[in-house]
Amino acid sequence: MTAEPLLRMRLRVEQDIFVVRQLGREVARAVGLESQDQTRMATALSEVARVMVAGGRDTDVTFAIEENGVTSLRVSMGYPEPGRAGRLGQQVQHVGRLVDTMEVDDDGTGTIVRMSRRLPFGAPRLTPDRMDEIRAELAQHVPGTPLDELAVQNQQLIAALDEVRAQRDDLARLNAELEETNRGVMALYNQLSEELEETNRGVVALYAELDEKSAQLRAASEAKSRFLANVSHELRAPVTAIIGLGRLLTDSGSDELTSEQDRQVGLIRTSASDLLTLVNDLLDLAKAEAGRIEPNWTEVDLKAMFGQLRGTLRPLATRPEVEFAVEEPGLPTFRSDEVLLAQILRNLLTNAIKFTESGSVRLSVRTVGGDAEFVVADTGIGIPPELQERVFEEFYQVPGSKPVSGKGTGLGLPYARRLAGILGGALRVDSAPGAGSTFTLCLPITS
Repeated sequence: MTAEPLLRMRLRVEQDIFVVRQLGREVARAVGLESQDQTRMATALSEVARVMVAGGRDTDVTFAIEENGVTSLRVSMGYPEPGRAGRLGQQVQHVGRLVDTMEVDDDGTGTIVRMSRRLPFGAPRLTPDRMDEIRAELAQHVPGTPLDELAVQNQQLIAALDEVRAQRDDLARLNAELEETNRGVMALYNQLSEELEETNRGVVALYAELDEKSAQLRAASEAKSRFLANVSHELRAPVTAIIGLGRLLTDSGSDELTSEQDRQVGLIRTSASDLLTLVNDLLDLAKAEAGRIEPNWTEVDLKAMFGQLRGTLRPLATRPEVEFAVEEPGLPTFRSDEVLLAQILRNLLTNAIKFTESGSVRLSVRTVGGDAEFVVADTGIGIPPELQERVFEEFYQVPGSKPVSGKGTGLGLPYARRLAGILGGALRVDSAPGAGSTFTLCLPITS
C-alpha cells in the first residue's frame, strides 16, 4: 500500500538532474535510510534522470512511502512517450544494483521507471504527523548549485573509499584517480556533466564491491555461529557431568571428605558452574545469530512479569547499600514474546547489580509516542562515551571494571541487543564514568 506522496517535481533541463539528486538524498535522509543508502538512492536517481532528460521530454518524479510487509521509499519517474521501456531498461540496467527493486514498464501512455529501497530496522516510525513534517521540510528545500552538489558527492565518495580501504589494498589507486578527477572538475566547470557521469559509474562499481564484501562477511559470521553452537553443545554434557560428580562427592551418603578435599571439590563445582553458564550463553548467542529464534507473539502481563523479576533477582541484590527497585508498570499489557522480553530485562538487571557497589538499580517502563521504553538505570561505575558501543561486542569488558559480585562473561549485553532486534526494537545505553548507566529497550507498541 502506497501512502500520499511525499513530494512531486518535474524534470525539464539538465540543471534539474542536480535538483532531483539533492531531493533524493534529502528524502532518503528524512525517512531514515542510512548514509550509504542515501547516496545509493541519490546516485540512482541522477543516472536515470540523465537518460530521461537526454530524450528532450518533461519527466514527472514522485517520492512516496510504500507498505508491503516492509516499509520502502519508492520513486516513480514517468516519461510521456510509450514504447521506450525496452531501450530505457537497457540504458539504466546497471542502476538496479543500487536499489532493492527496479521496474521499467510501458502502460500505453508513457514509460515509467519505479525504484524502491527498504528502510532499515530501527528507523523512526513514519506516522502521519511525521509524514506531514517531512513534506513541510521538503517544501522549504532550496536547491543548491551544481558545484555545491558536486562537493557533497565528492565528500560521500571519499567517505566510501575510506570505508573500503581496509578490505581492498588497491583502493589507494582509486582514491588517487578520484582526487585527480575532482581537481579536473573544479578546474573545468564546463565539463561538469561528463565528469559527473564518469564518477557515478565509479560509484556503481564501488558499491558492487561493497556488496560482495558484505556477502563474504555474512558467510564468515554464519560459520562462526555454527562453530559456537556445535562447540557449546558438545561441552554441555561433560561440564554437567563434572557438576553432578562434584555433588555426589559432597553428598551426605558418600564417604566423608577432609576439609581440604571438601574445599577443592567446592572449587571444582564452582568452576564447572561458571563454565556451564558461559557455554549456555554461547549457545543462546549462536542461536540468535543464526536466526533460529522465532518470537511467540502473545499479550504479556507486565505486572506479573515485573513481579517475577523482582522475586527472582532480589536474592542477587544482597548488599544493603544497594536499593533494588522494580516499579509498577503503567502499561498493563504489551504484545511481545514473554520469554524473550523477560530474558532481555533479566540480563540488563543482572548486569546492573554486578557492577553497582552502592546506590540503586531500578527497572521501569514508559510509553513514548508509539513505543514502549523499558529502562534499567543504575548508579554503578559507568561507561566512558567512546566505549559505550563496544560493550555490545562479544566477550568485551570495559578496561578496569570489576564486578562487585558474580562474574561476567561479556555475552549478556550482546545477546540482549540481538533479542531486541528480533522483537523489532533497539537497545541503547547512556552512561558516564562514576555517574551510573541507563539501558533503554525500545519496542514498538502493536495492537
